[in-house]
Amino acid sequence: MRQAKDYIVFPLDVSSADEAKSFVELLADHVGLFKVGLELFIRSGPDIVRFINAAGTAGVFLDLKLHDIPATVSRAMAGIAELEIQFATVHCGETTKMLEAAVNGSRGRVQILGVTVLTSVTAEDVRTAGYRPDFYQNLSALVLQKAGMARTAGCAGVVCSGLETAMIKAHFGTEFITVTPGIRPPWSLGEKDDQKRITTPAQAVQNGSDYLVIGRPIRDASDSPAAAARIAEEIASVI
Repeated sequence: MRQAKDYIVFPLDVSSADEAKSFVELLADHVGLFKVGLELFIRSGPDIVRFINAAGTAGVFLDLKLHDIPATVSRAMAGIAELEIQFATVHCGETTKMLEAAVNGSRGRVQILGVTVLTSVTAEDVRTAGYRPDFYQNLSALVLQKAGMARTAGCAGVVCSGLETAMIKAHFGTEFITVTPGIRPPWSLGEKDDQKRITTPAQAVQNGSDYLVIGRPIRDASDSPAAAARIAEEIASVI
């Protein structure tokens, strides 16, 4: 049975490998996954993945958001599959062929997540990008469209806002994984940042989110393990 802490994904969005390793050592027993993003992977490469795997039971979520021609994505994912990671991300983009290439390249060794609409994106951003009115007037419709692409391509799930999780589960089933960024506990909602479509941990889990990406409320706390534990308590109250 999953523990409340297993829902928590801590993003290692820091400027150095040493800082990332410090957070891994600090939080290895308090979170379910560590998310390694583009900045850290460029600086540290596979070494940071190996460090996380050696630190404890928390897994690795490699969030590189691949977006390229299918052949390149397939070869990149084949390389990723050689690492011991649980999830890897690919932008849903414009075609299912790229998503299918990622799934095929993974050879079943990595669970592929399609990135739908970033939680920093607003309706105005979508409008100026040239999308149809029915998509920028209703971002949930755009998320659902992209989630459908991921499902068709054989992805394990998607990255989406907690505002769309229940809708995605209703359309594609409870086994289709939803990973939710933009999570802010009630005690941190006053902070100003670039996340626009946010939910609390309890709201996201109640909506069906399987994993919650929670960074700043833990990273910026005076006691990061205590902050993670406090979030786990909120999650435990609704599971």
